[in-house]
Amino acid sequence: MKNILCGSADQTLQTFLESVPCDHSHRRMVQQEIKCGFGLDGVCCRLCSNGPCRISKSRPKGVCGADADTIAARNLLRSVAAGSGCYIHVLENAVKELRQAAISGRPFKGRDTLLRLCSMTEISGDSDKEKALHLANLLLEDIRRPAEEKMVLTEKLAYGMRVQAWLNADLLPGGAKDEIFNAVIKTSTNLNSDPEDMLRQCLRLGISTGIYGLVLVNMINDILMGEPQISFDPVGMQVIDPEYVNVMITGHQHSMFGYLTELLENPAIQKMAEQVGAKGIRLVGCTCVGQDFQARSGLFHDTFCGHAGNNYTSEAVLLTGCIDLVVSEFNCSLPGIEPICKDLGISMICLDDAAKKKGADLISYARTGREDSNIAVLVSAIASYNRRKKADRHNPMKHHGCHEAMTGLTDITLKQALGGTFKPLLEQIRKGTIKGVAAVVGCSNLRAKGHDVFTVELVKKLIAADILVISAGCTCGSLGNCGLMSREAVSKAGPGLSGVCRSLGIPPVLNFGPCLAIGRIECAAAELAAELGVDIPQLPVVVSAPQWLEEQALADGVFALAMGFNVHLGLPPFVTGSTFIMETLGEGIEQITGGKLIIETEIDAAADKIFEVIAEKRRGLKLNG
Repeated sequence: MKNILCGSADQTLQTFLESVPCDHSHRRMVQQEIKCGFGLDGVCCRLCSNGPCRISKSRPKGVCGADADTIAARNLLRSVAAGSGCYIHVLENAVKELRQAAISGRPFKGRDTLLRLCSMTEISGDSDKEKALHLANLLLEDIRRPAEEKMVLTEKLAYGMRVQAWLNADLLPGGAKDEIFNAVIKTSTNLNSDPEDMLRQCLRLGISTGIYGLVLVNMINDILMGEPQISFDPVGMQVIDPEYVNVMITGHQHSMFGYLTELLENPAIQKMAEQVGAKGIRLVGCTCVGQDFQARSGLFHDTFCGHAGNNYTSEAVLLTGCIDLVVSEFNCSLPGIEPICKDLGISMICLDDAAKKKGADLISYARTGREDSNIAVLVSAIASYNRRKKADRHNPMKHHGCHEAMTGLTDITLKQALGGTFKPLLEQIRKGTIKGVAAVVGCSNLRAKGHDVFTVELVKKLIAADILVISAGCTCGSLGNCGLMSREAVSKAGPGLSGVCRSLGIPPVLNFGPCLAIGRIECAAAELAAELGVDIPQLPVVVSAPQWLEEQALADGVFALAMGFNVHLGLPPFVTGSTFIMETLGEGIEQITGGKLIIETEIDAAADKIFEVIAEKRRGLKLNG
């Protein structure tokens, strides 16, 4: 096999992957570098047996008469619907967990969040149990409404000025699940052919995704697992101790692991690991669920060792040879980990059949029988360690990562750190010490300049220009492992931003955690706007997803556009073959939501465009600098 890999911002990781002989995604990216032009433009249709039809100047319509605008719009809407479906699935399962916790009388670790959310949604009750049960039932009812019935919580949870903009544009979504259902129908053969109508459907899906699949999921997780706490923790594969039974967790359904951590704190479980020669048993964070655990690291004592890396680091985590079991419950669990697990004798368990892995055992998560299923997971991990253990087991990546990354930041903890108000941050923005804020969020991919290259290099340019960066998603994995979330990174920031960071003892890149925490960033932006008495589109804030990857990221992006942000993508979505869609998302949507899509595939040019947007927003607010 040729030893040719795509580039990586993480040189320690790249050197390690170059040294291993097995197949992995960083090699496959080079093998797959020739892409289909029709697919890239989004103008290939295979909905019926007359196709696939491929649209070009010489063939402007498919057999049925559909043109590039219709085909690209259908393809985009299907992707956004799938991404929205993933998030609503996560919400529904989290709410079911909350409902079962209330029924069984389990204590809520995040009682403050429960009370705050009940206040926001005007839910009352004689006890926390009763309030939580009412909340869970209302949420389930809301997302299961028919599309013609507007969800009642949207207006209670979203920023008031945004709600009014959505009302004016007739964009408030009906029941989230039915909206997804309708989107799938609209994109079927010879049904909807109106690209404008399909883009509006995308916006409705984006709103329900953001308010329900992001903001509410975070709050439900906080109720069940406890609120994040600010701390400074090591990150990267250095956190993996080969002398422990190591369970790598991947996915997005964080509440499914809540009881597992409680079991790990049981001395009897740790004793079982010691009886097979290990020091104990720990969870190793990978992908977004690992980042969520990292945000709550202070709550898990010694049962969680830390966050090792993002989606395209997961293969390397396994190749250290120190992982004994992979437990996954949703996406970002690459199919590429399956042959590695088979070759190294690493057991795999899936908790949700929506994310069933080939070769993995399925232990469907049981809310009423959590102890039995979770004990089965731990017994499997210990048995796998016992089967795989070797006298010379060591971690070849013990020097990978960074000695610290600031974690546990949310809209709540950031405001607390600023003294209970966002006014100090706004004052720095007013003075021009901090020019603005860039939310660099989303996935990691291997096509946008290589693994995390676009993300890391863009962020370096932003902080050097005195732009504060907030991150959520797999971007946090790269920025943390490359040291930009450590306090030492202030040396890379501009004079204004570095001075603020030194005075507060924080890095110039703030770690909000998993991709779900994009919802927390939106909440923080809403508070900033409220403090200034303006709508969100007026803020000197830009969203960038330089290395977006999945359909969920498209749903996130549409939510950001609905919120009124300028959204930069480092790779174009698969719609460039449609002039109508490109013009609508680039300019036309600004008249509806205030947002705008910016596609820029070059790092320097992307930074310049972000600078221009922030400067324009500052002028609009009549700010200095």
